[in-house]
Amino acid sequence: MNGFERRKQQKLEQIYSAAFQLFFSFGFQKVSVNEIADKAKVSPATIYNYFKTKEQLYSDMLMDWMNKQLEQYERILGSENPFPEKTKEIMLCEAKNLKLLSNESHQAAFSGQVEFVRLMEEYNERKVMPFFKRFVAMGKQEGYVHSDISEEMMMLYFTMFKNELGRHWETSNQAGGSILSVEQLVEFFFYGLSRQGRTP
Repeated sequence: MNGFERRKQQKLEQIYSAAFQLFFSFGFQKVSVNEIADKAKVSPATIYNYFKTKEQLYSDMLMDWMNKQLEQYERILGSENPFPEKTKEIMLCEAKNLKLLSNESHQAAFSGQVEFVRLMEEYNERKVMPFFKRFVAMGKQEGYVHSDISEEMMMLYFTMFKNELGRHWETSNQAGGSILSVEQLVEFFFYGLSRQGRTP
C-alpha cells in the first residue's frame, strides 16, 4: 500500500468511525453528511468523493463494521480457548450486535430498499456461512456437536440461543442489572436439559 492508498484508507476509517457513532446515537434521518464530515475532520466534498449518497455511506459503513465483527469472530475461533468458551464469546458478541442492529435508526435507514436486502443476503452467503461452517466443523471435530447434525440445523439452533440471549441482555439492561447465567445458557446450548455428557 503506497502513501496515497494509506491516506485514503485512513480517511475512510475516520469517516466510518464518525458515521457509526452518529448514526447509531441519533438515527439515520437526524444525522447530516456535514455533521459526519465535521466529526471525521474531513470536508463534505471528501465524503461525496467516496460515497454518492448518505445511503451509500451508511451501507458501506455497515459492511465495514460487519467485516470487523467477522474478523473478531475469526480471532476467537482461532484462539486456544476450549470450544464452549469460543461459543460463549461469539454468542455474547452476536447478542450485542443484534441489539444494536435492531434499533429503530437502523431499521429506518433501509426500510423497503430491495438493493440493501440483496447485499445483506450476498454477504451472508459469501462470508457468514463459510465462517459458520468452520465453526460447526470445529465443534464436531472436538466432540461438542453431534456429527449427524446438519449445518442448517446448527445455525437455526445457534440463532435461537443468540436471540434469547439478546432479549435477556435487553431485559437486564432495562432493569439496571447485568447478564446472568450466561454459563448456564451455554451449558444448555450443548447439553439441553439432559445431564448426559455433563459432569454431575
